[in-house]
Amino acid sequence: MRKLILTALVAAGLIGAAGAAQASEGGAPLIKMPHSWDGVFGRYNKAQLKRGFQVFHDVCSNCHTLRLVAYRNLSEVGLTPDEIKVVAAEREIPDAPNDEGVVVNRPGRASDKYIGPFPNEKAAAAANGGALPPDLSLINKARVSGPDYVYSLMMGYEDVAPEGHPIPEGKFYNKFFPGNAISMPPQVMDDLVTYADGTKATKEQLSADIVAFLNWAAEPELDQRKGMGLYVMLFLGVLTALFYALKRQIWADVH
Repeated sequence: MRKLILTALVAAGLIGAAGAAQASEGGAPLIKMPHSWDGVFGRYNKAQLKRGFQVFHDVCSNCHTLRLVAYRNLSEVGLTPDEIKVVAAEREIPDAPNDEGVVVNRPGRASDKYIGPFPNEKAAAAANGGALPPDLSLINKARVSGPDYVYSLMMGYEDVAPEGHPIPEGKFYNKFFPGNAISMPPQVMDDLVTYADGTKATKEQLSADIVAFLNWAAEPELDQRKGMGLYVMLFLGVLTALFYALKRQIWADVH
């Protein structure tokens, strides 16, 4: 139930963070992208997940939160314990009151959930023109075709809006966003980050990588779930074959 509620809140937050679309009609048809985790045998690409975290850390986390992901979980995308400690300690959160009842801040720990860039939601909205940046923990599950929507949103900015699409001051034209007027400025561009693995950081690559990381954030158990499903199907296949052989043995004399 908690996850369903959070999913609904994220969906609402996406609309709010975009500054309430200026029209009710939907955006352009989404870009359909193949994903490594698609299909029965699909799995996350660990190298892509680590690159996606780098994009989130260097770009997205300056405005957005990731409240449902603990720093220690980042070991699943390839970060070492030492790297996790460094990332966690970059921000501070209020500690428990000391013996005098005074609350002071302490650096983040591996056991903490990812610490947001602002002390509270009002501060976050004030720093972003009144639009609260949504938490990204479940953003890929907030709507049908979530990964394609996020990818398309990253790729959908245009410098000049087409005729007939007036964009209010302080907003940006995005052909995939419902209403086309979005408060979030363009987030990705070529060579925005330098990937540690040497991958060329094109706009398309950055968008694909952050989508993969955000899908992992929403479904970190996907690989294990699919692996278990395959084992179950294999077990059921063997069990069916055994029952069939037993049936033939029992009814052999009848035939």
